Amino acid sequence: MKKSLLLLLILALCACTRNTPSAYRGMPKTYSTAYEQIYGHCYDSLPDVAVVALDLYSDGLELNEDKIIEGTGYNLYLSDIFVPDSLLEHGTYRSDTTAEAFTFLPGRNYEGTPHGMYLLNIEDSKVINIQVLDSGNFVYRNDSLLFTLYYRNVYGGRATYTCSYCGILFPWLKR
Repeated sequence: MKKSLLLLLILALCACTRNTPSAYRGMPKTYSTAYEQIYGHCYDSLPDVAVVALDLYSDGLELNEDKIIEGTGYNLYLSDIFVPDSLLEHGTYRSDTTAEAFTFLPGRNYEGTPHGMYLLNIEDSKVINIQVLDSGNFVYRNDSLLFTLYYRNVYGGRATYTCSYCGILFPWLKR
């Protein structure tokens, strides 16, 4: 009886840990800093929308004065968020390739380089893993962002990543 119980316990623990690759255990549920990169009306073919990007950092990461990431943690990046005016507006945004207002580009991996939206796992100021996020949505209301993002895990299954940020979106200042 004790051997059966022990065997079941070991199998249960193995099953639980297999669902989340070790590189992604501990992905943050909240981010502590967020920058809004403002690109304006940068696409001539899209005169009705402007483009911004979001660059979020977990505890343990910061940008040095040269805008280089330092520390250990996670960096969530979403490029090409299409907005009606020039800044991120309150509302619900979804990943899409239509370039309509309130959409953003899904993540893609082009020859080993991530584009769109992705998550960097950084240790001692070095990127140790990149997870491309292939779809999702986020809600922006009252200085808070709530993300529901999706990706393919190493086992070929679809995984969900939910996280949030609450606070000021700092403007990305160019030097």
